[in-house]
Amino acid sequence: MLSERIFNISNQKDFNELALEVFSYQYQHNQVYREFCQLLKRNPENVSTIEKIPFLPIDFFKNKKVVSGTNSEEIIFTSSGTTGAATSKHYVTNLKVYEQSFLKAFELFYGKPEETVILALLPSYLERQGSSLIYMADSLIKRSKYPESGFYLNDLKSLQIKLKELDKSGKKILLLGVSFALLDLVENYDFNLKNTTIMETGGMKGRRKEMIREELHQILSKGFGVEKIHSEYGMTELLSQAYSKGDGIFETPPWMKILIRDAEDALSYQPQYKTGGINLIDLANFNSCSFIATQDLGRKIKENKIEILGRFDNSDIRGCNLLIL
Repeated sequence: MLSERIFNISNQKDFNELALEVFSYQYQHNQVYREFCQLLKRNPENVSTIEKIPFLPIDFFKNKKVVSGTNSEEIIFTSSGTTGAATSKHYVTNLKVYEQSFLKAFELFYGKPEETVILALLPSYLERQGSSLIYMADSLIKRSKYPESGFYLNDLKSLQIKLKELDKSGKKILLLGVSFALLDLVENYDFNLKNTTIMETGGMKGRRKEMIREELHQILSKGFGVEKIHSEYGMTELLSQAYSKGDGIFETPPWMKILIRDAEDALSYQPQYKTGGINLIDLANFNSCSFIATQDLGRKIKENKIEILGRFDNSDIRGCNLLIL
């Protein structure tokens, strides 16, 4: 079974072989992607490395149904957006694959959710339908063995009381929050946390002025009394997430890879430390499109370590994503 092989990738050779296999499958079974590849004159016969695989511009998800195969969708995830703006739609035909992807990645970076108190401060996502981030957070919370785990909407007072109590108990705690809500929390209450990981998911969404990640993390680090602020990098169009344990340096699970394209030549790639556009390979997304050209900027620090810097100036600010540079 393809999903089993994808989630058991153990080396770069396995990844490359499976990526080419998924490319061939999606070329044959995804009409939108195949037509895009044909425009670039790329096909499974002349693509022999992952660097030659065409990456579908992420905007296609706003006006096309990007699906591989003929199965009906089990859920449609949608991106948030300003009123009247087009939003991305991800037609997910197998929710079990999504659950397997985010659970295995979470365990890889943070251990079993059963052993963690998971608090989610995601008001802008809870207030709308179709958020993949809410689906993931809800699933992780339900797996936690601690009854204190749960969502908080706008009750910051109750959250700060609970957070301080839990932190003193010595339990392992994760606070997952949208950036503007975490800022609201530290501006209203003082913390000195010892056993809590703070993870921001990005997203000011018109609630506050945009700021670079370094500035945001300095404010949050001081406000919560923690050394590092963690980050989650995911998006509506994907089924996998990358994580940062500080300084904006992200790592991907074995079935996901980030390539840095030349901003002036979308078919060429940048060397290490050189800034460019982010291309994402998410092999878990084999029922949709696994090869996506995002509107985000980054640079490769070393193998499997990527610094994510922000967004292209002409990109719209979208949901579960990054602060503008």
